[in-house]
Amino acid sequence: MVALSVLAVPVSGWAADTIHGALAKAYENNAQLNSARAGLRATDEGVPLAKSGMRPRVTGTSGIVYSSDSRGGPATGRGQSQVSFGIEINQAIFDGFQTRNNVQAAEAGVRAERQNLRNTEQNVLFDTAQAYMDVVQNRQIASLRARNLEFLQEQLRAARARFEVGEGTRTDVAQAEASLAGARAQLTAARAAVGSSEAVYRQLTGVNPGALSPAQPLSRLLPGSLDGAYSTAFAHHPAIKVRDALVDSSLFSVKAAEGAFLPQIGVSASLSQATTSTSRGSTSGTAASIGAQLTVPIYQGGQASATVRQRKEQLGQARIDIDVARDQVRAAVASAWTQLEASRASLSANQESVRASQLALNGVIEERNVGQRTTLDVLNAQATVLDAQVAQIQAQRNLVVSSYALASAVGRLTASRLGLNVRQHDPEEHYNAVKDLWYGLRTPDGR
Repeated sequence: MVALSVLAVPVSGWAADTIHGALAKAYENNAQLNSARAGLRATDEGVPLAKSGMRPRVTGTSGIVYSSDSRGGPATGRGQSQVSFGIEINQAIFDGFQTRNNVQAAEAGVRAERQNLRNTEQNVLFDTAQAYMDVVQNRQIASLRARNLEFLQEQLRAARARFEVGEGTRTDVAQAEASLAGARAQLTAARAAVGSSEAVYRQLTGVNPGALSPAQPLSRLLPGSLDGAYSTAFAHHPAIKVRDALVDSSLFSVKAAEGAFLPQIGVSASLSQATTSTSRGSTSGTAASIGAQLTVPIYQGGQASATVRQRKEQLGQARIDIDVARDQVRAAVASAWTQLEASRASLSANQESVRASQLALNGVIEERNVGQRTTLDVLNAQATVLDAQVAQIQAQRNLVVSSYALASAVGRLTASRLGLNVRQHDPEEHYNAVKDLWYGLRTPDGR
């Protein structure tokens, strides 16, 4: 009898995909990540929207009016028509610094959304790494279950043969049959787990998983100590940087709201021409005007005051949210660090368990062959080996996943740091293309 021994499924005949290849596919294809990028592009437009507050407003007008006079009776034919057109320009000179503060708030909002995109990128890449390892793990477990089924089928054949020659008992045969039936159920469940994990992989990467090669845990992106992990996370994690930027945005929003209490100064100019036609002929005239207006707010029904108070409360909430984010990041770092340490210890222990249980199985088989052990002893030893091998596969998966979890927890799980073979998304390209636009309906990509 040949017992189970090899955990990894060898791949030959074609090149297996790697975990970095899967991460690259997710970076390019993932719908959640692409949605976050679209959201950032929409946020970029907030800057030119804010800048429009100090740009001129130009309005063109035209009209036609027909009037009649019935005092002379219908036969007189008295009536006239007037056609007019004109243009009006309004320009704000001073708006209580509202536009300036709104622009700075919008720019801070863009910074916050960029960090939110980074956080989404980290989450998607971690989910993809986890899905990749789930597929690898479940395929390996399904392979073990299939080989275990073959082993038990051979044990059942051997038990029946010994029973037929009087060396075994009906109990041995029944025990082997029971173990075989359980193995079939376990194989069905294992194959179902493979299908489920492959569906998640497809959702994250946009492609079905082909042959996947085993992955190694990250090492170069991980901090050397727990204190170092905390320091790195507090300095670089995008979830904290999002909150920092939102505090800036809220602060400028307060200042913009306070600007409603300051005087407003604007200038306007208009030019119009009207042509009046009657039965006696037509006349035309041109009118032009230019002026300035000073508006001093006195009382706005309490709206401006309530807006300022509301913005101040939002600023206070944003500052508290920084502490919330730091607490969440600290907990994530501690959890990932301890999981990584536990995974390393578990893998080492399970490797020893597989070695020892395999030796024990080989010994029990030899002893059974000389009549010193029963079929039940062999089945129990085989079950122990299988459990140890499954535990080792799970420990290998957990070690890789926990290393990616720690890299994500400290804010380093990005395409650039991983060195993925992809075209890096540059948020500056779209922002620079739209931040100073004065007009235009098409987006920078031509839509």
